[in-house]
Amino acid sequence: QVQLVETGGGLVQAGGSLRLSCEASGRTLSRYAVGWFRQAPGKERERVGAISRTGGSTWYAESVKDRFTISRDNAKNTVYLLMNALKPEDTAVYYCAANDDFTAFRVGLANYWGQGTQVTVSS
Repeated sequence: QVQLVETGGGLVQAGGSLRLSCEASGRTLSRYAVGWFRQAPGKERERVGAISRTGGSTWYAESVKDRFTISRDNAKNTVYLLMNALKPEDTAVYYCAANDDFTAFRVGLANYWGQGTQVTVSS
């Protein structure tokens, strides 16, 4: 089993940037594809994007494409979500999740979840 911890959230002005980290313990993260999700108050959880085990493949939701970048450093057991050009509508709790199957993230499925980190974008 793998445990995930997200860090890096906070308050940022619109147009700014944040980098979230998802650090794994328990099992090496290189065994898993990793996805990012977010949930705003009163809204359903939304897929943000995902990265394959090796980092060779990524996909992003249309709402964040060209603004967000997912990368990973398997030596550090960490996956990153770099968020640029942030908008107030990006405000949410961001979660990372791990799964054996990279394609499963497209339908919102994951086996292991972190506790989330709050991102607030002010206008």
